[in-house]
Amino acid sequence: VQVVESGGGLVQAGGSLRLSCTASGLTFNQYTMAWFRQAPGKEREFVAALVHKDGSTYYADSVKGRITISRDIAKNTVYLQMNNLKVEDTDVYCCNAIRTCDDYWGQGAQVTVSS
Repeated sequence: VQVVESGGGLVQAGGSLRLSCTASGLTFNQYTMAWFRQAPGKEREFVAALVHKDGSTYYADSVKGRITISRDIAKNTVYLQMNNLKVEDTDVYCCNAIRTCDDYWGQGAQVTVSS
């Protein structure tokens, strides 16, 4: 199983980025997909999740209204569209594929928001 993030980078405050996460080696539509973020010395923080069964989405309060999670089942890919980015959104963003007894993580994508 491989989970690979892409799309990170440097953006100015107020700008946008779209992260992608492609999962291979698993049955994509059987996994809930989630994004977490973590900065050095800080605890991992939940960002967003998309439930495989019905496509329902969940967001952390800190990102609601600015970030959207979506998926393309045909491409085994989940996206994280981030708008109106803030300096405090600077973090490593990690993709997580979750099923009842399975849990897979990507290597992370760095997002840096400059003021």
